[in-house]
Amino acid sequence: MHEITLQVQRDEESGWLVASWDDPDGTGGITTQGRDLRDLQEQITEAVAVHFEVESAPSRIRIHFVSDPILIQA
Repeated sequence: MHEITLQVQRDEESGWLVASWDDPDGTGGITTQGRDLRDLQEQITEAVAVHFEVESAPSRIRIHFVSDPILIQA
C-alpha cells in the first residue's frame, strides 16, 4: 500500500484530536488520538507501525481534517 488517509476530528468532550482509518479489505483499521497535532502525529506513526507488517506499511500517511480549524482573532 502506497498511501493511507486518516480522517481527523476534534472530540467535543475532551478537545483531543481523533484520527481514524478503515482498512478497505474490511479487516479493521486504525483509531488513535492526541492532545494536539504534534502528539497526534506521534500516535499515528506508532499506530501505523503496529497495524502493518514492515514490508506492507504505507510509504505516506495523509491526515485529513474533516473540519478545517478556525483561527479566532480578538
